[in-house]
Amino acid sequence: MSRKDWTPADVKLAFHLYCQLPYGRLHRNNPEIIALANLMDRSANSVAMKLCNLASLDPAITASGRKGLTGASKLDRAIWDEFHADWEGLVLESNQIRAELEQATDSAAAIDLTSEDTPTDFTGKTRSQIVQQRIKQSFFRRTVLSSYHNRCCITGLAEPRLLIASHIVPWSQDTANRLNPSNGLCLSALYDRAFDQGLMTLDENWRVVLSQQLKQPEPAMQRYFQTVEGQKIVMPERFSPDTALMQKHRETVFLDSTLAEVPPS
Repeated sequence: MSRKDWTPADVKLAFHLYCQLPYGRLHRNNPEIIALANLMDRSANSVAMKLCNLASLDPAITASGRKGLTGASKLDRAIWDEFHADWEGLVLESNQIRAELEQATDSAAAIDLTSEDTPTDFTGKTRSQIVQQRIKQSFFRRTVLSSYHNRCCITGLAEPRLLIASHIVPWSQDTANRLNPSNGLCLSALYDRAFDQGLMTLDENWRVVLSQQLKQPEPAMQRYFQTVEGQKIVMPERFSPDTALMQKHRETVFLDSTLAEVPPS
């Protein structure tokens, strides 16, 4: 039987899942919602409604004309704000809460420790540290990719094995925003590498800007990069990229010292 009151731990689990699901999958028949409901001794409908309550607090959702449900509580708002103030801490806490519900000793048993989608070197780390790193990276990847409907925001490529949750400001340069979904873009592997290496960036209007190195008159450069110069990215459903973080990328990661004006696409 479902419990009447939602505890802070319950809402943290709900928000943790909310981040990783596209808006269109916030319904009671979603297997992930059913699994969480079973763990929490609630109905799937109750959990789905809570996720829709959380959606009503999401400015990206409300700006699109969707409202979610209108029953968001003070606790919902508090947990929303708490996550946004400390993504890393709350992701790990939510994972631990769920592990305790599952009576698990290894909270990341299902996480692939061989994934190549990783921004850090695990040399010298203990297994516990590696597991925590993977928990955090898995959350960031799922959240960013789901926000972009699992499509590269430049090309529209929809093959998950070729998509990367790219950090706008690198993992090593901004610990506070490592797991902030607004510090992420969904890019195919080629564009992720170019973005990470400072060979391309986005301007204030979210249009692609190329470094001089990618403007060479070579067929491959023309085909893969120069054809997208000035093109505006497809914005995500939720967690829009942060303008201040993108400015930091232009100033500290992008190789060209001055950002040229990009002609309209």
